Amino acid sequence: MSFKVDGVPGDDPRIRRTRARLRSAALELTAARDPDSITVAEIAQLAGVNRATVYVHYRDRDDLVLDAMEAAVKELAAEAARCPYREPGPVPASLVALFEHVGERAPLYRRMLGPAGSARFCARLREALVAELRGPFAAGSRPPGHDEVPPEIHAHHVAGALVGLFTYWLGEHPSRPAEEIAAVAWNLIR
Repeated sequence: MSFKVDGVPGDDPRIRRTRARLRSAALELTAARDPDSITVAEIAQLAGVNRATVYVHYRDRDDLVLDAMEAAVKELAAEAARCPYREPGPVPASLVALFEHVGERAPLYRRMLGPAGSARFCARLREALVAELRGPFAAGSRPPGHDEVPPEIHAHHVAGALVGLFTYWLGEHPSRPAEEIAAVAWNLIR
């Protein structure tokens, strides 16, 4: 990342450490509470910096939370793109891994995707999924029988369906195992 903070290059170790502490604090608080109830002051206190430092690095709380979630979103989207959608057969391990990723971070995803979650996060998650699915779908890695649907539209459809399924699954009590919900997703995708 090539940004500058007060004229200091963004690859400066001090900046990376501060941003990492802020992201970690934001994720910890977001996993425990409604994201809208978290304040910049609380994030700063947990990160061990003053409130003004947060604004040196981020526009607002939502910007910080989205940045903190970006790594998780990228992992999730990359896992979705690895799924061999064109291959017949059992549920692909990469689709199970996709749901395991969400399950391992369930409190955080539950808060971010739930009724009191972040619309910006939901939109960013869908965008990342579409971006990762677009290439493989354009290259023909789609379930058979979908060739008449433009790859861009198909990528949006699958991304929206996955976000919807994550939201539903995280709201179940108790939640089914990742393998089981991945099998449901596989049947719906195919």
